[in-house]
Amino acid sequence: MLCDIGIAQKTKIRPIKQIAQDIEIRADELELYGNYKAKLKPKLWQRIKKQKQGKLILVTAINPTPAGEGKTTTAIGLSMGLNRLQRKTVLALREPSLGPCFGIKGGACGGGYAQMMPMEDINLHFTGDIHAITSANNLLSALIDNHIYFGNKLGIDPRQVLWKRCLDLNDRNLREVVVGLGGKPQGYPRQDGFNISVASEIMAILCLSSGIQDLKERIRKIVVAYTFEGKPVFAKDLKAQGALTVLLKDALKPNLVQTLENNPVILHGGPFANIAHGCNSILATQYGLRLGDYLVTEAGFGADLGAEKFFNIKCRTAGLKPDAVVLVATIRSLKYNGGVGLDNLEKENPRALKKGAANLEKHIENIKDFGVPSLVVVNHFSFDSPKEVDLLKKIVKKHCVPMALSRVWELGGKGGEEMAGKLIKILQTQKSRFKLTYKISDSIKTKIEKIAKNIYGAKSVKFSQTALSQMQKIEHNRMDKVPVCMAKTQYSFSDNPDLPARPRDFEIEIRELRVSNGAGFIVAIAGQIMTMPGLPKIPAAEKIDVDKDGKVKGLF
Repeated sequence: MLCDIGIAQKTKIRPIKQIAQDIEIRADELELYGNYKAKLKPKLWQRIKKQKQGKLILVTAINPTPAGEGKTTTAIGLSMGLNRLQRKTVLALREPSLGPCFGIKGGACGGGYAQMMPMEDINLHFTGDIHAITSANNLLSALIDNHIYFGNKLGIDPRQVLWKRCLDLNDRNLREVVVGLGGKPQGYPRQDGFNISVASEIMAILCLSSGIQDLKERIRKIVVAYTFEGKPVFAKDLKAQGALTVLLKDALKPNLVQTLENNPVILHGGPFANIAHGCNSILATQYGLRLGDYLVTEAGFGADLGAEKFFNIKCRTAGLKPDAVVLVATIRSLKYNGGVGLDNLEKENPRALKKGAANLEKHIENIKDFGVPSLVVVNHFSFDSPKEVDLLKKIVKKHCVPMALSRVWELGGKGGEEMAGKLIKILQTQKSRFKLTYKISDSIKTKIEKIAKNIYGAKSVKFSQTALSQMQKIEHNRMDKVPVCMAKTQYSFSDNPDLPARPRDFEIEIRELRVSNGAGFIVAIAGQIMTMPGLPKIPAAEKIDVDKDGKVKGLF
């Protein structure tokens, strides 16, 4: 079988105008970026905003493992399968970041015969949205240092500047830096650092904004620093909101692309799910809900991170009510959770599967607690034994949840018809009784404890002295009545990546709290989380190349 990029390059791509016509988007409602990409103009929203909403389906997964689960591939394949069954379906996903593309992933457009196109464009610079976010973020940094240089009228304490610069690449050397060296003409020296662009609060703001005015208002509220007296300094104090909004006005428009089977995909935003809220933009979701009968979307990493934040942050902010959840797992990943090494995952091992399935079972229980009907989808591999498949069916059946096999990587939409059919049945027979984990009026501590105990299964939560001090400052400045965005390892329900499956009787330690006042949430950091990743020993960048004809190779 061809590699992913080989499949994509041999597949016929349709002009984006035709894809738009399929979902009744007019030509004058598109802003073309060549023949195969387009942005959706605000005038489209004005026309469709009162149309009936379709069904909202979230694709999530078990805790990720090095074996891979194929969540994005499954989401793409599900949308193709639903369209094959004559259900008008739109897919809404996040844009890939250059960091992971050149780091470990080598691309993030799905895989096999369940991909998005144009694959090379999407994985690389696409329509420039993430570059716009990088520029806006760094303009705010420049305005902060410029204000300090020219007299510091606001009394910003350089030791308490919270806002970091960003770059859309993995570069560990930029995590901690000193800026302003070289003497007085270069500015005042201070410690600074870089986040990866998709971890910037600007990215979260873009994804949670309902329009350009909301975007501007959220930018005004960003807390960039504290004064020497301990008072917060906002972006509005630097008169930054207008210029930043100008840089983001085009990035705010969702992007339209297509699957390998020429079905519509709205691709917009890209916050990480272990350090941000991990969902595509509210605008993309809202457009898709009115352009299709079904809207399939995805949230990053496992359901303990992405799905929890999709529900408690995105749905709360946008007033969304999910109709169903697709929970993705693989037999080999469950065996990994059961203690099997990467070299032995293809061997039949029912005992390890049963042990590792505890991870899946906890996620099933959590989705039930949110009151949303679910379907377990097993991303099927040729080496999965019938005995293991039957065992997993029995485990899932105990929870009164249906299970389907997905073969979309190999067969495309045809391989997604089984899960699509079962999902349709769920949507026809089961009603969502969606509820949230905590109230917005709860204290910061209570919100964190409810997530840790109810979603993760933690016994208790410990707060560092730093976190307690930060909590007191946030509450004093009345910035606490917002959702909590948990930042922890994606590899475990706990804050320890070495505790797989379903750990019990563990304690979560919150070591730091950060205010994302513009985005409208508080980030609670558990364990060691990096907001600027590093490259692996052998980066994917070493295999990515272009030939003399301009044909890209090595993306996967």
